[in-house]
Amino acid sequence: MANFSTFDIQMMSRAIALAEKGRYTTRPNPCVGCVIVANGQIIGEGYHQRAGQGHAEVNALKMVRDNGFSAQDATAYVTLEPCSHYGRTPPCALGLINAKVARVVIAVTDANPQVAGRGISMLRDAGIQVDIGLLTEQAYALNLGFMKRMKTGLPWVTVKIAASLDGKTALSNGVSKWITGDAARADVQKYRARHCALITGVETILVDDPSLNVRYEALGELTTYHTQEDIFQPLRVVLDSQARLTSAQQLFSIKSPILLVSGCAYSDKVKIDFPQHVDFLQLECDSSGRIPLLALLTYLGQHSNSVLVEAGATLAGAFVAQGLADEVVLYQAAKLLGSHGRNMLQLPDYSAMDQTPSLQLIDERSIGQDKRYILRYNQSY
Repeated sequence: MANFSTFDIQMMSRAIALAEKGRYTTRPNPCVGCVIVANGQIIGEGYHQRAGQGHAEVNALKMVRDNGFSAQDATAYVTLEPCSHYGRTPPCALGLINAKVARVVIAVTDANPQVAGRGISMLRDAGIQVDIGLLTEQAYALNLGFMKRMKTGLPWVTVKIAASLDGKTALSNGVSKWITGDAARADVQKYRARHCALITGVETILVDDPSLNVRYEALGELTTYHTQEDIFQPLRVVLDSQARLTSAQQLFSIKSPILLVSGCAYSDKVKIDFPQHVDFLQLECDSSGRIPLLALLTYLGQHSNSVLVEAGATLAGAFVAQGLADEVVLYQAAKLLGSHGRNMLQLPDYSAMDQTPSLQLIDERSIGQDKRYILRYNQSY
C-alpha cells in the first residue's frame, strides 16, 4: 500500500464530501467524487449527479478546462475506481489518460464486474501512477448497496423500526400515531429518499392506509440544494400473498411506481381498476403461505441497490430471522406503551444465546426528542 501524505488525506476527504452530494440522486449508479490537484492547488472537482449524466471525473476535468487550466501532470483523487467500459457515458479512465494526469489516487476498487480492476489496469498501462486504498472505509460506506448488489445480486436491506422504551411499536389496540416526534419522522423521509425501494406488508396498508412516498417538504436542508424533481420516489413494494388489495387505498393515488407482490394472481377485474403506475409480480408462496423474501430480493436486485423495510412485526421480523437484513434503524421514543403493546419484531423463540442475532452499533444520536440507533450485522460484501 502506498504511503499517503496529510495532503492526500485532505484531498480524498474533499472527494468523499463531494460524492456525498449525490447520495439522493445517482441510483442505481454509485456515488463518486473527484478532485484534481496541480502544484498543491485544486484546479477542478466534481461528483456524479445522476445516472446517464457525466461521471465525477468527467465533471472535474470539465471544471479544469473551464477554469483555463490543464490536467497534464496533475493528481486526480477519486473515491471509486474509474470505469473502463462504454455505457451511457465513455470510460472515465480514458478521460484521465487523455488529460495526461500523472497520478490517480483511488479510495475503493469497483465491485462492478464490468470494471473490477480494469480501470486501474488501463491507467497503469498508460504510464499513470495509481495508488489505491486511501480512506477506503469512508468511501465504501457511501455505496454499501451498490457494492453488495454487484457482489451478491441482492440489495442492501435496512429495517426501520419506531418503538417505545419498552420495545413496543403500538398500543395493544393497534394505535401507533405517533410514537416518535416530528424530527424523527422527518428523518425517516431522508431514509426513504436514499433507498431504491420500500417494502411493506398488506396488513400495514389495510390498517394504516399510508402513502409511503417521500414528502419533499419534510426533507429539511436537502431542499436547499435538491429540487423536488431531483428526489427519486422509491419503488413502493407491497407484499399481498392472497391478492386482497383493491385500488381504494391512499398509496395508489400518488403517481409513483408501485409493485404488488402476491402468491396468487389478482383477477383481471381487480387489475383493471389499478392505475397505470402499478405493476404486478407473482411469486409462489412458501410452505407457510408467505411470499419468499429471498426470491423477492433477487428480483429487486436486478435494479435496486437498497431497500427499506417499513412493516409490522411479522414481516420485519422475517427479514431479521432469515438473515436477510443488513441494517436496523431504530427510532426510540421516551414513552412506555405497556406490557400488552405490539412488539417490535416477531422472532423465533431462541433457546440459547449463541442462536440470537447479534448486531453492531454503528451510530447513536438524538433526533429531536427521540433517539436513533443504527445497527448492522457483521456481514462483509
